[in-house]
Amino acid sequence: MLSRKRVVSLLFCLASVVLICACATVAGTNRKQLNIYSDDEVNQASALSYREEVLDSGKLSTNQTQVNMVRKVGERIAAAATIYMRENRQEDQIKNYQWEFNLIDDPNTVNAFCMPGGKVAFYTGILPICQNETGIAVVMGHEVAHALARHGNERISQQALAQYAQTAAAAGLGIAGISGTTAELASLAFGAGTNVAVILPFSRKHESEADEIGLYLMAMAGYDPNAAVDFWQRMADASGGGGMAFLSTHPSDKQRIADLKKLLPKAEAVYQQNRGK
Repeated sequence: MLSRKRVVSLLFCLASVVLICACATVAGTNRKQLNIYSDDEVNQASALSYREEVLDSGKLSTNQTQVNMVRKVGERIAAAATIYMRENRQEDQIKNYQWEFNLIDDPNTVNAFCMPGGKVAFYTGILPICQNETGIAVVMGHEVAHALARHGNERISQQALAQYAQTAAAAGLGIAGISGTTAELASLAFGAGTNVAVILPFSRKHESEADEIGLYLMAMAGYDPNAAVDFWQRMADASGGGGMAFLSTHPSDKQRIADLKKLLPKAEAVYQQNRGK
């Protein structure tokens, strides 16, 4: 029988092989990331989900003024995204984005997202917090940044690897002669530990990375990046602030705003180069 130490060693070897074989780099930040799936696979699945779960099940806004504003901002951010990818030597990735911007009529949903491949959904519930076109650009830049950084692919790759490792760990415990309630509890503990130690921290890293890239995107698109600090402060006020950042998929409001302020000098320089263009 394999010892528990041997099982753990095998799991770490497996993880190492996957990490080496599926490593990619985030444009701009140069962070190494795990992408097991091809962009085509992820983008096709996302486009189908966007069509069926967002557009077909939701109600598109008929407020043409708001729709036009969201699409105008989206097109400017998308143009900036193309330049951003070229400047960071990832021209080959540009073809993977088929941008689409839709405003969903749902005043009770304070949300917006960009799916892998460039499918964007804005909800009318977030517009009061945005206040204006520049506020929309803060959100749009942040969400488009998630797509450019391929966070969706990385997220499902992490989950797939964690699930596989958990299954392998459970099988390994059986091989090592550990069974019954002890094995079940050990397997659950492994899953909880992986979630807290790996998946959630990466989600917070994704949010901070999207803040950074998004700030530059809005500046490149000609929107004042200083508005990002004001927007996230309004968002914090609307949500009541606080929260336990350690077990959250988002950094704390205080930390997010502090990080943005550190990035502002560089973003302001980009803005001055692009304003009015």
